Amino acid sequence: MSYTANQAVTTETVYDMASVTKICATTLSIMKLYDEGKIDLNKTLGDYLPWVKGSNKEKLTIENILLHQAGLVSYIPFYKELMDSTGKPKKGFFATAPSDSFSISVAQDMYMRTSWRDTMYKRIIESPLGKKSNYIYSDNDFIFLGKLVENISGLTLNDYVKKEFYTPLGLNTATFLPKNSLPTNRIAPTEEEKYFRLQLLSGTVHDPGAAMFGGVAGHAGLFSNAYDIAVLMQMLLNGGTFNGKKYLNKETINLFTTYQSTISRRGYGFDKPEKDNATKLEPYPCLSASAKTFGHTGFTGTCTWADPEKKLIYVFLSNRVNAEGGDNKKLLNMNVRSKIHEAIYKALEN
Repeated sequence: MSYTANQAVTTETVYDMASVTKICATTLSIMKLYDEGKIDLNKTLGDYLPWVKGSNKEKLTIENILLHQAGLVSYIPFYKELMDSTGKPKKGFFATAPSDSFSISVAQDMYMRTSWRDTMYKRIIESPLGKKSNYIYSDNDFIFLGKLVENISGLTLNDYVKKEFYTPLGLNTATFLPKNSLPTNRIAPTEEEKYFRLQLLSGTVHDPGAAMFGGVAGHAGLFSNAYDIAVLMQMLLNGGTFNGKKYLNKETINLFTTYQSTISRRGYGFDKPEKDNATKLEPYPCLSASAKTFGHTGFTGTCTWADPEKKLIYVFLSNRVNAEGGDNKKLLNMNVRSKIHEAIYKALEN
């Protein structure tokens, strides 16, 4: 589970899912609200979020946001504003114990000034907007979508997805803020962060922006073991049902998980195989994945893919940033996730 402890990984080990949150929490929630007629993909952020009105984000359509084609910048490094020149947290912005003024837990014994969350929203609202209909993979797209879910449902994102999916599906580990409900020894440590939080992150979301939003955000924050992710993907593969209970309409799943862009490989919220995989030197996610495949990867070294044609669900969990941090490219350079994925397809052929 880590390089320093003698604790073995088991099938129950829980990992920081990173951007897999985008499909296994936020997109699922958007799909449910779409099913209920509460979201129109042709409407705009301004139709659902009053606080964006008057900004250059007001007219962005939900469809373009789901496709990462709304022109939003890829991400905003919020944490850098709260670091001094040595990489340590600035004084006055954090406390070692919670209070009304310092209520946002970003790490163990590290609570951010409550008022700074509003500053983060202000930074997103004031961020420059690029040309629409260009593909720019953006965390900000899903930060907005997470707030959309909350504004429409009246619940926080974690409470909504738990109520609509995780609890009725019987999931025991899929959760935001895992330290509130799971033993620490079941959570794989993610990274010894050498800047900003300056500690071993275990059970605290790795993404600093998501941490600064309180551990719950549309782009990151979900933790899970492999089984619970597989159940969510199986429900989608089943056309929206699981154990006799219906969660989503099959037509909605088909809409969101098929190619929806002429300039990228994306569906609505979901990542998909490259359209020219047959001729690519490095096919994505792997050569044998059918065009119907849908899923997502995560920065921490996670991924999940479902292939309706082959009836295959693939879940890969790791904490690749442990020990060496985000610059550890071994998992990517060795193409580990894709090679395992392809090996499973080959095994099915035999």
